[in-house]
Amino acid sequence: MAPGSMTTRRKTARSSGGGGPSIGLDIGTANIVAYRNGQSEKGTQMEANAFFTVPSMPNTRKILEDKAVRFFEKDERLHILGNAAEEFANILGGTTRRPMEDGLVNLKEDDGIQVIQAILDPMVPEPAQKGQPLWFSVPGDPLDRNGAVLFNESIFKTYLKGRGYTPRPINEAMAVVVSELSDQHATGIGISMGGGMCNICFSYLSIPAVTYSIQKGGDFIDQTVGRSVGEPATKIKAIKEQELDLSVAPRNNIEHGLHAAYDDLFASLAESLARVLRGSDNVPRLNQALPIVLSGGTVLPPGSRERFAACLGEVDLPVRVAKVVQARNPLYATAKGAYMMAVAEDES
Repeated sequence: MAPGSMTTRRKTARSSGGGGPSIGLDIGTANIVAYRNGQSEKGTQMEANAFFTVPSMPNTRKILEDKAVRFFEKDERLHILGNAAEEFANILGGTTRRPMEDGLVNLKEDDGIQVIQAILDPMVPEPAQKGQPLWFSVPGDPLDRNGAVLFNESIFKTYLKGRGYTPRPINEAMAVVVSELSDQHATGIGISMGGGMCNICFSYLSIPAVTYSIQKGGDFIDQTVGRSVGEPATKIKAIKEQELDLSVAPRNNIEHGLHAAYDDLFASLAESLARVLRGSDNVPRLNQALPIVLSGGTVLPPGSRERFAACLGEVDLPVRVAKVVQARNPLYATAKGAYMMAVAEDES
């Protein structure tokens, strides 16, 4: 059934094939989100997809355990996981490490896959019935790197099968369309601007006609500005997420750098959209103007939608754009779309 028809369905968490509540999973470079409840976000969990390493000492282990900080020990080092990793990095003036880079599993991190699995374990409990479907996000192929996502997808399929689920992949930006454009019959362009990449999907009646990604996102902004001003990328990320307003003039060197980096990212994204759509034979020939919906943590600063729309106005698209909107909750849109697919499968 097409996701557009979901608007008349009951969107509460039900058992999938007699199992437990449906789960939608977004495994991103910056964050991992598990969405469980269609009527509210109370059942949603989000953890930073990051770790911070400190020396292993008896007192340190005991304190972390007493404070319920999640970690695992390897080679006399403690890997602090998730949101706690970012807190430790900010307090100690260090930088977190990422098990994923540019939207894909970081093969340069020897412990990367183990870190991701350790973060996922409490977010994805074993199903009540073996074989319960679980929908999870996968990125589109990066431009000029066809097939780059296959290894990534295989890792998470293997993990979810090991937990007792039947894994169902969904393109990350397609999940945004399902979540945010169901009232448009899942027709439009979804864009997910995450930490490692931007994912794009042109969908017609829930059919993903064109999908791709560019390997530039929030991490590019943090690292570029951090190098320019001599500050850790973790600190730049915190400023970007907590203080930045792109609708007002920058107040200091860090904000000047953030404005410039955002303009560069938005311009790259708009140019790629024009180039890909003009060069594709799969673009639907439609008379109506289409909505574009933006999601992902990179679009959280106020003014992001307007700045991107301005960059979009500088390129020549082969389709008409009705409006550019922001997802109702940019951090949860992909996981919610995956969840809605799980519920639709359960109800079919």
